[in-house]
Amino acid sequence: MARAPTGQIIERRGLRGRVFALRYRVPGHGRIYETLGSAPEWDRAQAEQALEDRKAQIRLGVWQAPHPEPAGAEAREEVPKFWTFAEHWYEQKELEVEERTREHILYLLNKHLIWFGSYRVDEITGELIDEYRAFKLREGNLSPSTINKTLRLLARILDRAVRRGYLDTNPARGEDSRLNESSPRRIWLELDEVRSLLDAADGYRRELATLTLAGLRISELGGLRWRAIDLARGTLTVEESKTEAGEGRKIELTPYLLSELKLHRVEHSDAAADELVFPTSKGQQRNRSNSRCRLRTIVKRANIARAKRELLPIAHVTNHTLRRTFASLMYEAGAQPTDVMDQMGHKSSKLALEVYAKRMSRKRDTGARMDALVDWARMGTNSAPEVMDVASLEANEEREPAL
Repeated sequence: MARAPTGQIIERRGLRGRVFALRYRVPGHGRIYETLGSAPEWDRAQAEQALEDRKAQIRLGVWQAPHPEPAGAEAREEVPKFWTFAEHWYEQKELEVEERTREHILYLLNKHLIWFGSYRVDEITGELIDEYRAFKLREGNLSPSTINKTLRLLARILDRAVRRGYLDTNPARGEDSRLNESSPRRIWLELDEVRSLLDAADGYRRELATLTLAGLRISELGGLRWRAIDLARGTLTVEESKTEAGEGRKIELTPYLLSELKLHRVEHSDAAADELVFPTSKGQQRNRSNSRCRLRTIVKRANIARAKRELLPIAHVTNHTLRRTFASLMYEAGAQPTDVMDQMGHKSSKLALEVYAKRMSRKRDTGARMDALVDWARMGTNSAPEVMDVASLEANEEREPAL
């Protein structure tokens, strides 16, 4: 009596969510791996029914291979669609890279390179890439450097397509496929821009202030726990960081930031020492994508308010812009590059010296601007004041009591 056919359902994480597949044995064909599809088109119940159907087909002798082999010894292997090929590429890469890199790859694939998804790999030509690049420029949502990042990822994926024989050459390789990247005019925010962002941040204000005035990476902010903040001494200790130099560093809190964190602690007095300071609504750690979208919304809201006051709009802002702003403010307060490196958790002096060189090349009324920072905390307001002139500061000293 022939042995009853067996098989199993395979669930795995794909670019579009959960992917369902079948693995079963067919006499004379060996083990078969058949991909069914992704959620929401497929679910566990449908996959179980498909497996039972395959077993029945095998028992009745009517089973047919899901991907029939081409006739003839010289028939070319069927060329997959880019999305399928990219999905398999990611499956092999995801265990080789750290979590932050995986998140970045998924973001570029799901949000941008999906544009190529329905094309066969061998249909991706230089002309098609030019069309994609022009489309992204017309959209206006990405900077040239970010578009180039998507093209570099595309080139990595298509390198494998060349090795598999789907392409003779990689059309995404070469400088001709890249956009010119102009150096940013400024690499930090000015004080009035910081104030505008804080005013527009609403419930995200304290997180934004911590990023800007403590120089935390977004992953460090997400992992920040109450035990790491010493409100009595006015310090914050970074317990987890992506670099060895970043871990364990102690950051001196500005008076304004200390005041904000004290208020935040009062509002979350029931939170245990091991709990996150800035969790999501579900109590989980915030991720990079969530913070990126939130920051983009804040910038748009701030620019609407600035337009009403006839102020220049704030240019593209990233979480790293806020870290550079922290370095800039430290220099404004008279810190040395070594101090900035220590507070930012850097082994290399590259960023600290880059900001230092640009900052020191510009003449500023540093004393009045630093007084504005001190006045910000002294007035006890919830948002940073406008940068005031010396006369305004003296007038405020007559009106406002010292803390």
